Amino acid sequence: MAYKGTFRPKNPNKYDGNPSNIIYRSRWELVCMMRFDEDKNVIKWSSEEVIVPYRSPIDGKIHRYFPDFIVKIKNPQGIVETKMLEIKPFAQTRPPEKQSNITKRYITEVKTWGINEAKWKAATSFCADRKWSFHIITEKELGLTF
Repeated sequence: MAYKGTFRPKNPNKYDGNPSNIIYRSRWELVCMMRFDEDKNVIKWSSEEVIVPYRSPIDGKIHRYFPDFIVKIKNPQGIVETKMLEIKPFAQTRPPEKQSNITKRYITEVKTWGINEAKWKAATSFCADRKWSFHIITEKELGLTF
């Protein structure tokens, strides 16, 4: 089941952006938003407010990647860290298995993997330049199982 909607934070002062226009595109993103809004260690957070340029391996052109979240969080040692987070199903965080029979679906999966890999490499570099960290969050990290 697909989920999409507008999130209304209980703590709009923690949102870095327009708190009346926070869009979630999946149930997993909604779960993250609720956690960020309620977690006392989250100082600020935003959703798709940062642009990371990346070169697509498909067309060789520069495109814009909008990572799901930027979160400023106080770690257990009291140090504030900035994390860029991408929410993805675990299955999409690995390259597709090589197929002996090349189907349209397989070609789409290979293209999607190539684009995601380029986005994530660009995000890792973007974060390193700012002393941030980049993380891909899946249903496993969210504690969701089906």
